[in-house]
Amino acid sequence: MESLAVDLHIHSCLSPCAERDMTPNNIAGMAMLKQLDMIAVTDHNRAQNARAVARAAEEYGVLVLPGMEAQSREDVHLLCYFPDFDLLEEFDDWHYRFLPDMPAMPQLFGEQWLMDEEDCRVGDEPRLLLQSTTLSIDEVCQKVLAMGGAMVPAHVNRQANSLLYNLGFIPPGLPVTTLEVSRLAPSPEGIGGYRTIYSSDAHDLGAILERDNFLRVQERSVAAVIRRLKEKSGNIG
Repeated sequence: MESLAVDLHIHSCLSPCAERDMTPNNIAGMAMLKQLDMIAVTDHNRAQNARAVARAAEEYGVLVLPGMEAQSREDVHLLCYFPDFDLLEEFDDWHYRFLPDMPAMPQLFGEQWLMDEEDCRVGDEPRLLLQSTTLSIDEVCQKVLAMGGAMVPAHVNRQANSLLYNLGFIPPGLPVTTLEVSRLAPSPEGIGGYRTIYSSDAHDLGAILERDNFLRVQERSVAAVIRRLKEKSGNIG
């Protein structure tokens, strides 16, 4: 077993609520400075900057777990992780079909910048990303699992966009084994039997975690992390 220092919930400048300096190279460089082994860039409802972050992170020896933060029709945030970037982008294309065609409003919510691995701005996402899709929690979960990925409900103890706050319970039969818990909110109740992980939900560079949050896996790889997040017992975080 290996212990990886991880932060699996970081937003790039594609997310309108993130700072503009959350570019691929800045995120990768900060992860290196904080001595992290693996990160995940999980932007709201899109994944177009994730591969660029992974390419930038190669120089620093930081692994990047392909991911996205989907928002279900119940207004619940769901971290969706995949074995590779081709699968993530396939999911991104499918998921985008269920995002209402509401135009971005940068003057109210912030810019939504598309970046390459050189930190060049190559475009802007035209739809507002801070909105719910028409997909249910179960529909998102079933799609992620069918593609070999892992779904982790985000910040379940927060009083916004969380499974426990929005629904009041974990739906019986929902095929998830891991929940993300925020360190900035009171410890949740009623999650016995679920694995918990901690991440930063960073929207600025300084919020990215230090090397104090570890995930035990069989090997240092994306595949091992996906397997760990889908296991039915144990505790990580």
